[in-house]
Amino acid sequence: MAFGPNPPPIQAHICVKGGDAAIAFYEQAFGAQCTFRAMADDGKRVMHANLALFGGEVMLHDEFPEFGGHVMAPGTVGGISVAININLPSAADVDAAVARAQAAGADVFMPASDVFWGARYARLRDPFGHIWAFNAPLAQPQS
Repeated sequence: MAFGPNPPPIQAHICVKGGDAAIAFYEQAFGAQCTFRAMADDGKRVMHANLALFGGEVMLHDEFPEFGGHVMAPGTVGGISVAININLPSAADVDAAVARAQAAGADVFMPASDVFWGARYARLRDPFGHIWAFNAPLAQPQS
């Protein structure tokens, strides 16, 4: 199945160079599960993949400049304009997620710390150029 039974109303759809390697990284770094993968006719590039991770879903594909090059990988365009934010239940979950991703090869450029908005927060860059932010509340709101 290409999409889960109840896809979220908003999904990240990222472009990478090296789709198979990216899927393997996200599986190792984030515990992602590839729920669908369609390869291009060249047998080398991922035309479309769905990854279930952190209770959500991310779609992924390799670059296809022959189709107009409207969506390109971060290395091709020289950066990104969007970070993917992952909200986790606890500060300990942020620390664990960042440690796992770093062990898999992510570059942690903002280590986990307690920030002014009352959260544990960290940012990292994956080997494919995408920025991931991890966030969890430090205390449960009072009701």
